[in-house]
Amino acid sequence: MTAAANPTACLLVIGNEVLSGRTKDANINFLANRLGEIGIPLREVRIIPDVRATIIATVNEVRQKFDHVFTTGGIGPTHDDITSECVAGAFGVPWEPHPEAWARMERHYKPGEFNAARQRMATMPRGATLIDNAISIAPGFTMGNVHVMAGVPRIMQAMFESLAPTLAGGPPIASRAVHADGVMEGRIAEGLAAIQARWPDLDIGSYPYYRMGGGGVALVAKGNDPDAVEEAARAITVLLRAMGSHPVQGEPPA
Repeated sequence: MTAAANPTACLLVIGNEVLSGRTKDANINFLANRLGEIGIPLREVRIIPDVRATIIATVNEVRQKFDHVFTTGGIGPTHDDITSECVAGAFGVPWEPHPEAWARMERHYKPGEFNAARQRMATMPRGATLIDNAISIAPGFTMGNVHVMAGVPRIMQAMFESLAPTLAGGPPIASRAVHADGVMEGRIAEGLAAIQARWPDLDIGSYPYYRMGGGGVALVAKGNDPDAVEEAARAITVLLRAMGSHPVQGEPPA
């Protein structure tokens, strides 16, 4: 029986600081793993600049292609935080004070501290649904299938955990890894291709590693059918043994 198709996701990492190399992204790994756990595989990631036309065009493109779009970055209080207003532009709606976000933030700050810069963080596309932020009060938001979150990893993670229960996922993505020291990819490529052909609905990947004591390869099977993943992992183990190696279940030690 073929497993039901899972909804898919795309992540837009928005920020000149990532493209310039100043900031090292820490959100892709977290989101890929958490989305897999709730059955929404991350199928594409794009890193784009703080440029209005680029953000609007990209949001409109990917929200048509994927069931869920997540964005990180660009919802702070400064002039270059333009993600929120660009999402409003993508949906063709006004960018205006969100009553609940405004009220929350006004209560949070002392009198006089909820200034014009901070008010930007309570200004959102008309019709937005808030994503709670347990760390620093300023919320993210959802418009349609686009979920807009902070770029700071700790805040983004808190926002995602607030959002996650509302997401309609599919079967969790199962994953099995097998690794073997001393095996080079060139020796197993043909056999691995045959395994992929036997289980075309799985993602089967080969990942070489290098350590002080030598290298090897980790082979990973992923998919939303756990029985098929287990079968493919057994076939991978047989392949590695046929090469004269000693396969070990799991990822190689760091």
